[in-house]
Amino acid sequence: MKRELSSWYSPSLAKDMPVAVYGDYGFALLLVPTAAADYLEYERFQLIDSLKDFINAGKVKIFSINSINNESWLNNEMIPEHKAIRHNQFNNYVFDEVIPFIKTNTSGETDIIISGASFGALHSMNLFLKRPDLINGTIAMSGVYDLTEYTKGFWDEQVYFNSPQHYIPNLDDENILNNIRKSNHIHILSGSGSYEDPDASRKFAGILDSKGINYELDIWGEDMKHDWPTWRAMLPHYLGTRF
Repeated sequence: MKRELSSWYSPSLAKDMPVAVYGDYGFALLLVPTAAADYLEYERFQLIDSLKDFINAGKVKIFSINSINNESWLNNEMIPEHKAIRHNQFNNYVFDEVIPFIKTNTSGETDIIISGASFGALHSMNLFLKRPDLINGTIAMSGVYDLTEYTKGFWDEQVYFNSPQHYIPNLDDENILNNIRKSNHIHILSGSGSYEDPDASRKFAGILDSKGINYELDIWGEDMKHDWPTWRAMLPHYLGTRF
């Protein structure tokens, strides 16, 4: 399996940001880490290894990026307004830097699917819904789509516009909605075991349904808890059966 590490100084974030790239060909799968983890998290927890057959077959090329959650919502020393600003800088990093990097390393026509687990699921869903013109779909695993779950009571306009459960019900821009509706790959997955919140997935799926957005909601069993064995089962299953 081909593996390359890259990095550049991010103007959006004012720091060096590394990226791990796996494979040569196929559609692009952009992985967003969980919680305060880094760009090698999916490799350390053997999720990349669980996808190696798809990578080696040229079905998918994976791009795994760093999170900056420990510089925003998970930073207890930062005032909430600054957390929100940092969060938006991360969004800009993905849109203005990571997406062009992926296109340069694939092609202008290559589809980009964004995926993540836990907090990474919220980020993945949010990034796709904000820019469906750049990102073609999402596989969101074990997510909660209400950003206030992480803001410790803080609420402002920037939280609203990064909390899909809040802004999607009020989204009335038909251009954006139609771009979202074009996607055949809005997959909302959850287990039903320990520390999972399948009702959060069901609730958000209902919001998408109210906007005429097609999606797939897949609630796995009580043996699937909020942990890596669940995600190592989910993501290969979806790459093998939906792409």
